[in-house]
Amino acid sequence: MPAEPVAPPAVSQDDAGGRTARRVVTVLALVAILPALYLRNLRHDYFDQKIYMSAMDWWATGHPLYDYVQPDRVQGELYFTYPPLAALLLAPFAYLRLGVAIATFAVLTVVAVVVTTRWLVLPVLRRHDLPRGFGLTVAVLLVLAVESTRETLTLGQINMLLVVLVLADLLFAVPQGRRWAGVGVGLAAALKLFPGIFVLYLLAIRRWRAAAAAAATAAVATLLAAAVAPGDSWRFWTHELWTTERVGRTDYTGNQSLFGLLSRLAPSAEPGRLPWLLLVLAVAGFGLWRAARAARAGDALVGLTLTGLVGGLVSPITWIHHLYWFVPALVVLVDAALDADPATPGGARRRGGLLALAVGVGLPIVYGLVTFQDWGTAIVHTDDPVDFVVRNLYVLLSLLLLAVLPIRRGRDDSSENSD
Repeated sequence: MPAEPVAPPAVSQDDAGGRTARRVVTVLALVAILPALYLRNLRHDYFDQKIYMSAMDWWATGHPLYDYVQPDRVQGELYFTYPPLAALLLAPFAYLRLGVAIATFAVLTVVAVVVTTRWLVLPVLRRHDLPRGFGLTVAVLLVLAVESTRETLTLGQINMLLVVLVLADLLFAVPQGRRWAGVGVGLAAALKLFPGIFVLYLLAIRRWRAAAAAAATAAVATLLAAAVAPGDSWRFWTHELWTTERVGRTDYTGNQSLFGLLSRLAPSAEPGRLPWLLLVLAVAGFGLWRAARAARAGDALVGLTLTGLVGGLVSPITWIHHLYWFVPALVVLVDAALDADPATPGGARRRGGLLALAVGVGLPIVYGLVTFQDWGTAIVHTDDPVDFVVRNLYVLLSLLLLAVLPIRRGRDDSSENSD
């Protein structure tokens, strides 16, 4: 005879009340920690956004856009470095009061954090039958605590808006074969060069139509900007794009790319181009190969996460606020740990290892690399192993995740996000 179903144990009001109290305490503790983390970041005083706004004022009065320069204590001189399309979209903000512009950027960034965190975390909560409201609240607070988010908010950067475009495209449009697949990646690449790595990802996973749509979108957007600002467009694409010193010192600790690592080792802070290019080819080849394997296994999130990590490593300059991609990596690690069954052989060890790796990545990216350190203004080379690890921590974590981030079989986060 079939076994009778066993009723779940009853939950007393005391148990439910205690659980609610613990959740409230957890949320309040995270909320209390955020001001302590953000206090040091506030010294940025929205520096990057002020460059945007000042550059737009300069441009509006008839000056060449890429002649704008602003002194900086650490970097020496900083210029407006975004493509002309980004300048055209930023131009209306020049007519707003600075406080209004800063508030607008901050609100849009926080909304983007909430939306993207929901996309990443909700499928995990559903698969493992975890409380959604509490889980999403904790996840959003943790993402706000990460140093890359703090830098984005307190510098006044646009990175999270680009992340929305990329995730919407690669988590939903591309896996579902939507007609507009590739458009988000293409638009993001036209606004800022970093997302161009995802066009290579689309080629690596043989999504030819989406790759063509991304390339065409970037090209059309760029040509439209050139039609409005032909002189500045010509200057950017033929000269300014290739002048890395406009962005800042490559040896500064905040530059967490392979080129930054090599710059901190080189006697003149100017590494040889050939060794760097060979290293870039090896890392990009391996990372995109693993990303393609993940996509073929049905794990779009791991595929795009590995690609984002590759982009951070191979770009000549990767500032902390570019390194959002540790966030989806942590989501993958926690999800894979929850999937590991402690009752199976090796399951407990696998779960413990994945959770340890998640903590080992999560703690450094919350404490941060530049928030609580003053790396000075002079060129200081990494001349001992501890110094090398500390000053290149995000680079080393990216390389580690590139090699060990688990590929989850048959995941379809796009369908699990639909209500």
